[in-house]
Amino acid sequence: MFSVSDHKFPEPQPKRPQSLDKVNSFNSILQLIHQPRTCLLFAILALQVLLLFTLRSLPFARQHLSPTYSPQPVRLPLTVPEPEDECGSGRVFVYDLPKTLNQEILQNCDDLNPWSSRCKALANDGLGQQATGIKGIVPDNLVPAWYWTDQFVSEVIFHNRILNHKCRVMEPESATAFYIPFYAGLAVGKYLWSNSSTAQERDRHCEMMLRWVQDQPSYKKSDGWDHFITMGRITWDFRRSKNDDWGSSCIYLPGMRNITRLLIERNSWDYFDVGIPYPTGFHPRSDSDVADWQNFVRNRSRSKLFCFAGAKRGAIKNDFRGLLLSHCQKESDTCRVVDCAGTKCSNGTSAILETFLDSDFCLQPRGDSFTRRSIFDCMVAGSIPVFFWRRTAYIQYEWFLPGEPDSYSVFIDRNAVINGTASIKNVLQGISREKVKKMREKVIDYIPNFLYAKPQEGLETVKDAFDIALEGVFRRFKQQGELGFRWK
Repeated sequence: MFSVSDHKFPEPQPKRPQSLDKVNSFNSILQLIHQPRTCLLFAILALQVLLLFTLRSLPFARQHLSPTYSPQPVRLPLTVPEPEDECGSGRVFVYDLPKTLNQEILQNCDDLNPWSSRCKALANDGLGQQATGIKGIVPDNLVPAWYWTDQFVSEVIFHNRILNHKCRVMEPESATAFYIPFYAGLAVGKYLWSNSSTAQERDRHCEMMLRWVQDQPSYKKSDGWDHFITMGRITWDFRRSKNDDWGSSCIYLPGMRNITRLLIERNSWDYFDVGIPYPTGFHPRSDSDVADWQNFVRNRSRSKLFCFAGAKRGAIKNDFRGLLLSHCQKESDTCRVVDCAGTKCSNGTSAILETFLDSDFCLQPRGDSFTRRSIFDCMVAGSIPVFFWRRTAYIQYEWFLPGEPDSYSVFIDRNAVINGTASIKNVLQGISREKVKKMREKVIDYIPNFLYAKPQEGLETVKDAFDIALEGVFRRFKQQGELGFRWK
């Protein structure tokens, strides 16, 4: 049992009236109101309540304050990028010259050479006759892309290409460059080996062209600084200083001084001369033709260390080409030779093509001048060129060749070869196979730069020699304008 005395209950408290509690609560509130912080708090609360009711009364309040509202991503107006200007580097206007300066020269192809007709060489828009005898040497699918192209037809090839170029404009006011489609090389060629031709005959066509061009407003505006021309022979054929000398004096005539000239061999001391590749026999029809050819020469099994295709020049004292021919014939175990005496190698043959394809290196002495077409025939075949004169390539074709000569070629001092202190065979055998592979790959990478494509509008994406030359002209003219590098 629990003891009552042991359990203590709380003492009863007197009951307070409710009215008194209310009074005391009200007094407490009054005391709080008189405190500054409390006043500020109440003011903020009141302002928020007022703002809430005000927003609910606005027209858009129901939409934005609805509990079911789900935010949507903000859609900014799309900015459509401007299409890239394919002709941002320049636009070219092609002069419509009198036909006697180009088309009529072609029509008279039977009369352009003192020995034989040149009509076959100028067929197929300057590419020449379809190559024969190469089946089994090149892949079957690429046989139709090969021609026996003449080395002096660049002015015809350039004219056909530029007429179909995407950046050609029909209004001279829109142009940044002006092309003069005069066939200077074909015009003078018929007189070069004629004993009866006069200086006036050799200069006649060029003088006609300059009189016509100098009368054009675009030429008068720039004094020819934004004009260019392709001259399909070496520069020395147009630099006659005296009447009895070789060639024409076209480059020295008034009006030619400021015109940029594209030539297969340039005068390295003349700013306005630009060297472009000699035309070769391979004219790809598509990007895939280029890729197929590069793969073919890359994987080609080459049985000879080096080769030489050329002929002696008996009239030249200490003829270096004759020396190379003899040297190669003596080293038949490592060198393959094609003796081009006479005209049997003119414009290429299957024997030359196969020789280059079968050799790691190809010997490239100077030709009748400092350069020779064989340089490009050799590299198109994936063979590594060996030079004996620096002017043969290094300071001729800067727009088209790698900037580091050692990356794609070998230079041997010709005097060391002549006096016997250097052996071509030993020099080439001393290059490691790994180095040879790298050099060949560099040559193969640059093959498109040496080609002139068959389609007159060019290839799909691959840039060939024509594309590189035209871009170089645009770039040159732009730089001239920016630097103010012009004289009257």
